[in-house]
Amino acid sequence: MYFIANWKMFGGLNSLNSLNKVVNFFKGFKEKKTTKIIYCPPSTLILPMSKKLKSSGIDVGAQNCHQNENYGAFTGSINSKMLKNVGAKYVIIGHSENRSSGETNEIINIKIRSALKSGLKVIFCIGETLKEKRKKNTKQILNIQIKKGLDKIKNKKNIIIAYEPVWAIGSGIIPKSNELFKIIEFIKKKNKVFKILYGGSVNSKNIRDLKSISIIDGFLIGGSSQDSKKFIDIIKKTYN
Repeated sequence: MYFIANWKMFGGLNSLNSLNKVVNFFKGFKEKKTTKIIYCPPSTLILPMSKKLKSSGIDVGAQNCHQNENYGAFTGSINSKMLKNVGAKYVIIGHSENRSSGETNEIINIKIRSALKSGLKVIFCIGETLKEKRKKNTKQILNIQIKKGLDKIKNKKNIIIAYEPVWAIGSGIIPKSNELFKIIEFIKKKNKVFKILYGGSVNSKNIRDLKSISIIDGFLIGGSSQDSKKFIDIIKKTYN
């Protein structure tokens, strides 16, 4: 079971002290062998976080990368090779917050290929907007995002898919259980090789409903992952 903490634009060096609680919890966690915890902080914290979590069994990832795999004149950008160099093992690509800023399926595809070439594992986000959902276009949209995002990628073993309905992110609203089951099942049937995660307003109050959907392989957690106690509660309640 995956628990991926997407810190988004949050955290300074002092924030790393909060990880002590998670490290101590995970050290004695009885489900440790079947649990994968990954922190995706801002790029400014990847190196110090990697050092802090060394030998803890907890991995570090990045929240995005530039599509150009080589160095170049891209002020303010960081590519996958640079992320790998400072300790990242994973990278989130295709998050709706980046898609809404103009990231296309074609750019996402180049980013995924670049990340895999650099030796990173990819957390590939897909999801429909509220407008697309109301038009009953969810499956069509997901199909397009997966097909174009993974175009010409033959070896997919280092890719995890995270289904994040855009309308659920930060809203406190999650899909109904039967609805979410059908969507995850749809993605899995068409893409049998992948682990499928759910993301979008995951918290310690709704995790019991979400964990009842047995075909989910884990969770991509935003705001709640910034608080170690809340993050630990989500992990504990997934297994209890």
